[in-house]
Amino acid sequence: MTDGPRQRGSASGSAAGDSGKESGGDGGGVALKKEIGLVSACGIIVGNIIGSGIFVSPKGVLENASSVGLALIVWIVTGIITAIGALCYAELGVTIPKSGGDYSYVKDIFGGLAGFLRLWIAVLVIYPTNQAVIALTFSNYVLQPLFPTCFAPENGLRLLAAVCLLLLTWVNCASVRWATRVQDLFTAGKLLALALIIVMGIVQICKGEYYWLEPANAFEPFQDYDVGLIALAFLQGSFAYGGWNFLNYVTEELVDPYVNLPRAIFISIPLVTFVYVFANIAYVTAMSPQELLASNAVAVTFGEKLLGPMSWIMPISVAFSTFGGVNGSLFTSSRLFFAGAREGHLPRLLAMIHVKRCTPIPALLFTCLSTLLMLCTSDMYTLINYVGFINYLFYGVTVAGQIVLRIRQPNMVRPIKISLIWPVIYLLFWAFLLIFSLYSEPVVCGIGLAIMLTGVPVYFLGVYWDNKPQCFDAFVDKMTYLGQKLCVVVYPAETKAIADEGEEMKEARAPLSREEDRETQKCGDC
Repeated sequence: MTDGPRQRGSASGSAAGDSGKESGGDGGGVALKKEIGLVSACGIIVGNIIGSGIFVSPKGVLENASSVGLALIVWIVTGIITAIGALCYAELGVTIPKSGGDYSYVKDIFGGLAGFLRLWIAVLVIYPTNQAVIALTFSNYVLQPLFPTCFAPENGLRLLAAVCLLLLTWVNCASVRWATRVQDLFTAGKLLALALIIVMGIVQICKGEYYWLEPANAFEPFQDYDVGLIALAFLQGSFAYGGWNFLNYVTEELVDPYVNLPRAIFISIPLVTFVYVFANIAYVTAMSPQELLASNAVAVTFGEKLLGPMSWIMPISVAFSTFGGVNGSLFTSSRLFFAGAREGHLPRLLAMIHVKRCTPIPALLFTCLSTLLMLCTSDMYTLINYVGFINYLFYGVTVAGQIVLRIRQPNMVRPIKISLIWPVIYLLFWAFLLIFSLYSEPVVCGIGLAIMLTGVPVYFLGVYWDNKPQCFDAFVDKMTYLGQKLCVVVYPAETKAIADEGEEMKEARAPLSREEDRETQKCGDC
C-alpha cells in the first residue's frame, strides 16, 4: 500500500475533482462519467437484489417460518425493514455524495480504521466469493440441458464461470454505458420471467387453486412454531434482500444523484418486495409446502408443472438472472475498491481510470482476478457463511452513523432529511437479528469477526505507518507506473491538474499569440 499522508492528500483533491466532470469536458480532466440515469439506477438495485435465490431456493424462509402464512408475513416485514434501511442510506448518500457506499460513510463518520475493516472484509471475502457463487450458478444452469441425467463436470462449470467473468469484465472496462445497458437488459429479462410466474399464479388462483392461501390452511404449521426458527426466517429474508445498498457505491456516476438516488430506492425496493411476495404466492398455488421444500430448483419445478413443453423458459431465466447479477456485482464492487484506493486504503493504482473510456480498469481487473482465484478454491461457501454476519453487522454500524452524524453536525446540509424514528426502528430490528445470530451460531460469528480483525495489523502497517522504507515506496511507485502503462490509466486528480495547467498555459500564450498575429498582419500589409 502506498504512503498514507500523500495518498490521503491526493484523495481529497480527487474527490473535489471528480464531483461532476467528464472526459473531454471544457477544462475538466478525466473523471468517472455521470452516465447512470434513473432507469439504470433501478436496474442496478433490482438486478443486484434479485439473483438466483427467488428462482432456485426461496425455501429458506418457509422452512424456518413453519407455515405459508407466516413465511409471507416474513417476506413483507423484511421488505419494509429493507426499505427503511434504504431510506437511511438515501440520506447518507446525498449528505456524503461519494462513491463507495457504506465504506465511505463509516470511514467519514467513525474514522479510517472502521472504514478500512469494512473494505478489508469486502476485498478479502465478500465480493469475490459472492461473484464466484453467482457465476457458478450461471454456468450450472447453462450446462444443465447438456447433462440432463447427471451433474455437469466440475471443471466445466468453473471454466464457463471464468469465461462469464472475463466477458463481463471486458464489457465493464470498455464502457460504463455498455455495462448499464447489459444490466438493464438482464434485469428486464428476470423481471419478465418473474412476471410470468406471478401471472401463472393468478391464473391458478382464478382456477380455484388457492388451498394454501386460505387463512385456515396458510397458518397451519407443518412443524411446531419456534421463536428461534422464526428469527432465523427473518435473517434469511434479510439476506434475500441483500444488494439494496449497491447504488450508493456508484453515487458519483449518477445523473443528478440528489434526485435519482432516492427515486431509484423508492421505486426499486417496493418493486422487489412485490415480486418476492407474489412469486412465493404463485409457487404455493402449484406446490404444497412439502413439495416446495423438497425441490432443489423451485422455479424449474413450477415450470415443469404448469408450462409443459415451454418449461425450458425457467432454466434460461435463472441463467439470465445470474448473468445480470455477476455484471451488477462487478460494476458496483469495482467502485468500492476504486473509492478505497482513492482514500489511501488500497494501492493507488486501483483509483486510476482510463484516459479515454473513463472506467476504473485496474479496480475492475482486481475484482475479476480475486473472483477467479475464489473459483479455484473449494471453501467459498464456508467463507460466505463466516462473513455474512459481518456484512450485516456493518449495515447497522452505517445506519448508527447516520444518528451520530446528526448529533455531531446538526447544521450539515442534508438534501434529504428523514425522521430519526426510521434509523431507530431499523437498528432495533438489526440488533434483534444480530443478537440471535451470535446466540445461535457463536462459532461461525466468532470466525467471521476474527477474519475481519486480521485487517487491523494490515491497516497499521499499510495505511497508518507513514515512514515506510524508501525501497518499499520505490517498488510501489514502479509497480504503479507499470500498471499505468499497461492499462493506460491516470489518477483523476493528476489529470485535472494537467488540464488546469494546460488552460493556464493557453491563457498565458493568448496575449503573445495576438501580438504575433498583429505583427504578421503588419508584415502582410507591407
